[in-house]
Amino acid sequence: MLEYNEITVHKYITYENQPYEILDAHVFRKQQRKPVNAVKMRNMITGNMKEVSFHVTDKVNEAELSKRDIKYLYTNRGEIWFCEVNDPSKRFQLTTEMVGDRIRFMKPNSLLNALIYEENIIGVEMPVKVELKVTDAPPAVKGDTAKGGSKQITLETGATINGPLFINPGDIIRINTETGEYTERVGGKF
Repeated sequence: MLEYNEITVHKYITYENQPYEILDAHVFRKQQRKPVNAVKMRNMITGNMKEVSFHVTDKVNEAELSKRDIKYLYTNRGEIWFCEVNDPSKRFQLTTEMVGDRIRFMKPNSLLNALIYEENIIGVEMPVKVELKVTDAPPAVKGDTAKGGSKQITLETGATINGPLFINPGDIIRINTETGEYTERVGGKF
């Protein structure tokens, strides 16, 4: 059981007999009233978003999720394909709602954790940071900082992000998959 203030970001809870992932949580106090935890959460099965306020007296069960290693294969026309780690012939498809748009930062054959609830895969846990090679980056023009000093970079997975002007094709950079932002350059031509 979780107290109202233990319901924090990245926790999995059972609410109305459904598993939810907490996306945002904020504990605050309105005037002279007791504290409230305003939570934004996503249903792990349907993908629907919900906002709920938990009060001091509220308690919720932590969702009993198990994890299993799976291998990401590819994405084609909105279909995201995976397979069992030890048996590539056992392929299966998951929806974009279950996986999320962070899959655009995953290379084919990446090992990920499948989240399992009542023997069904309901989501995929991905690393917070990944290292990817830059395949395309327009050249930086001297004095071109009117746009804030960033440019559009294409990564080896096909994803595009904004990055600093000094990034060149062939560089290896670290990306935060939760925010989709550049964090640092880790390899390439310095």
